[in-house]
Amino acid sequence: MRYLLRYIGHRLYTTWATFWFVMPFVVTYPLQLALSRKPQWHRHLHTLNRYWSKLFIFMWGMPVETVRKSPLPAGQPCLYVANHSSYIDIPLLFRTIPGWLNIMGKLSLARVPVWGPIFGRAYITVDRDNAISRGRAMVQARRTLEAGRSVIIFPEGSISKKPGEEMGEFKDGAFQLAIAAGVPIVPITMPLNHRFMPDVDGLRVRYSPLAITLHEPIPTTGLTAADAPALRQRVYDIITSGFRPEAQGIPEPSHWRPSSAPAAPGTTPTPQAPQKQELASTNS
Repeated sequence: MRYLLRYIGHRLYTTWATFWFVMPFVVTYPLQLALSRKPQWHRHLHTLNRYWSKLFIFMWGMPVETVRKSPLPAGQPCLYVANHSSYIDIPLLFRTIPGWLNIMGKLSLARVPVWGPIFGRAYITVDRDNAISRGRAMVQARRTLEAGRSVIIFPEGSISKKPGEEMGEFKDGAFQLAIAAGVPIVPITMPLNHRFMPDVDGLRVRYSPLAITLHEPIPTTGLTAADAPALRQRVYDIITSGFRPEAQGIPEPSHWRPSSAPAAPGTTPTPQAPQKQELASTNS
């Protein structure tokens, strides 16, 4: 019975989370599509995306711990550099970071039906396996910063193999970009996103608190391209300093009855809550 109740709770919560992600988009889709048509309207599209993110994260019902180590630099754009662990990284960043942002995302996001073309028009997309695409994306990011608009980059290039524990190797591009543009870098740690929605086959959602830390900005004034490797390592160390022991592993699949099969490598059991809370605080 305990397994069945948990399984039902997971399914119900997954349905709830999916509804509140999809429904606001469906309602605002005509407006989003219209705003994506002209670059001068993209600021308003980003504002709409920020409120969409705030709404569905709020309706998911889990607490979000937001830590700002120091005020953000006033009157100038920043390059935000974050770890990448989940599909909800972008919404959490949009919810937390103020202002009109640009973000560099993988090209496949622009190919998602319905939503993808809107993302592709409003933000920077890159094929990370194509040198020409990478170069074009960096030029777009440089122009964005020079226009006074902040940019978000995931320097790992893809979701980590062991989210919450280790990051992939950082690429140099983000740090060379910040130095060339003379903008500060703001490291960001999101240690728990994969506990809510891990990068696995199918849709797996678990009720789990979220957290995001905006670390102190790092100025790049006076640095040269030769300083990029040291800057890269410094940012890497700062982001990993925000990881937490309880974030290790990803939630295991739920089953309606006990399974004798061993857990898949890299997974950890979802912490058990008291039975009275399972339907309210578990997900699918």
